[in-house]
Amino acid sequence: MTQSADALPGTQAPPAQFPLRRTCPFAEPPEYAGLRADAPVSRAALKVNGKPAWLVTRHEHVRQVLGDSRVSSNLKLPGYPHQFHIPEELLARVRLMMLNMDPPEHTAHRRMLIPEFTARRVRELRPRIQQIVDEHVDAMLAAGGPVDLVTALALPVPSLVICELLGVPYEDHARFEEWSAALMNHDLSPQEYGAAVQALDTYLDQLVTLKENEPGDDLISRFLEKNRTERVADHTDVVTMARLMLVGGHETTANMIGLGVLALLRHPEQMAELRADPGLLPNAVEELLRVFSISDSGTARVAVADIEVGDVTIRAGEGILALNNAANHDESVFPDPDTLDIHRKEARSHLAFGYGVHQCIGATLARVELEAVYGTLLRRVPGLRLAAEPEELRFKDDAMVYGVYELPVTW
Repeated sequence: MTQSADALPGTQAPPAQFPLRRTCPFAEPPEYAGLRADAPVSRAALKVNGKPAWLVTRHEHVRQVLGDSRVSSNLKLPGYPHQFHIPEELLARVRLMMLNMDPPEHTAHRRMLIPEFTARRVRELRPRIQQIVDEHVDAMLAAGGPVDLVTALALPVPSLVICELLGVPYEDHARFEEWSAALMNHDLSPQEYGAAVQALDTYLDQLVTLKENEPGDDLISRFLEKNRTERVADHTDVVTMARLMLVGGHETTANMIGLGVLALLRHPEQMAELRADPGLLPNAVEELLRVFSISDSGTARVAVADIEVGDVTIRAGEGILALNNAANHDESVFPDPDTLDIHRKEARSHLAFGYGVHQCIGATLARVELEAVYGTLLRRVPGLRLAAEPEELRFKDDAMVYGVYELPVTW
């Protein structure tokens, strides 16, 4: 027998507010384990506006929700669980990003971009990615320690990669990194959020206009060329696509570089294994992605028809947060889930890149960047160590994408 929103399962007291905070960077929020056990589909109030949303915490249920056509990613639909203060007037005129489109619109836009992120295309990019990593490690070693690994390596590497891919002048990176960080901040006021969106879109509008008139060898130009025959997007759609690629293409990878290096420094025995056997690195990357699950609630949805998840009926119009951090610490899939284990056989079953039609289109590119950075540091900086006490590090508890603000290191 299923239960509805007014009859919650189990004996849980639902969390008062979402998002919930991690108490340890290497673990999920402590409430998640109890929810998985006693109330795997439960209600919480969103901190940003007090509105209710369903929290889905088991791996099987998160996969189910993300693969179900009866849930929508459209943030304009009533009941969608917004996690930011988005002004109503901005929401009314906002153009949906591909991330927030549903099929068939989503399918048409994604089809235009898939050739840019195939395994073959990413293999072609690998030598340039390695060159970018080496150049920044060269500069870091020349400067001498201690340095902040975030500013020296974690931010500039993915920023330069995505700039070159999109055809964005890298000299503008400081501006878009500032706007990007603002868009990921849960605590911004509606006015601050709206200003960040407007500033970034104004910049990208000018860039797309330039590409329309003077195309180059880059993703935006190729998208525009295809669109002349496919006609799936107008100018504003292309600006919105560029924002998604620019923000998504560097924010997540940059945070995973910092956190991944921190994790390896805190697990020196596994770091030594990776240095001795680089063949272990691909699985280590998957395990690090699982452990941190940095975009925990990036998979927000709203039901467009009644659906049953576990023994709960989620009604049409109700918001859902399919929590990949909770799913990636599900004991039934990942034994001893809070332990980092670079040999974990089931590591690649993680949902850090989402699942279903909206699975991250840049996942292969992100994996290659992470392997290049971790592998280069292991090989070229064998004495790498923290230059601060672990308890002094500041983590992005206020952000949509989890990370570490600074990572002082030396060697």
